[in-house]
Amino acid sequence: MVNRPPSPAPLDDLGTPYDGPSPARRVVSLVPSLTEALVSVDRGAVMGATDWCTHPADLDVPRVRGTKNPDLTAVAALAPDVVVANKEENRELDVRRMREAGLRVWVTDIRTVPDAVDSMERLLDGLGWARPAWLGRARELWCGPLPPVTRRVAVPIWRDPWMVVGSDTFTSDLVRRLGWDNVYATSPDRYPAVDLADLDASGADVVLLPDEPYVFTADDGPEAFRTPTELVSGRLLTWYGPALVEAASLA
Repeated sequence: MVNRPPSPAPLDDLGTPYDGPSPARRVVSLVPSLTEALVSVDRGAVMGATDWCTHPADLDVPRVRGTKNPDLTAVAALAPDVVVANKEENRELDVRRMREAGLRVWVTDIRTVPDAVDSMERLLDGLGWARPAWLGRARELWCGPLPPVTRRVAVPIWRDPWMVVGSDTFTSDLVRRLGWDNVYATSPDRYPAVDLADLDASGADVVLLPDEPYVFTADDGPEAFRTPTELVSGRLLTWYGPALVEAASLA
């Protein structure tokens, strides 16, 4: 008999080992994109989610408040094998407090679309779950060479004050992979605040107005601009689960 060394524990995106059950059977998700992705693989294992986890629409699980203010007592009461979080969307303080309380937390870190695909594969493999067909399709759609630029865009995410998608963000990379150039892609800030006049003079061919995190509508947003505007799904611009396959249709 050959004595083989034990397999190393899988690591999350920040290098923290996961030493829980494989497959994980009780998961709490604090990230809307990841909730949708996890439910697509094993709905029954998702034991809790945030109030902002709106997809799938029929998900019926306990809610643990928001991404920035999760009810950590409620999370612990669900006795999860693992809590899934994201470096940008969730607070490091909450991750630390959950770990101090004895909970396992898997943290993702996503800045580009290929990052998202890699991270999702790492997460599912680490939890001992199968990779779904949509994830392979997302890799085919998004992880190849960059297409030619066909138009220049700006992507506000808030008003009063106006804020836009800047550099080093998933959304900026996604629009570039759609063939669009984010006019704020070289900003030193990831989500810079801008004056409306500067935004209108930015050189964008079109201003994309998503419905999250600020809910831009036909009556709230387009009237502010001289530049042409388009209302778009925030989920397709900012979510990195199954929405990635749908997002390719924006091109």
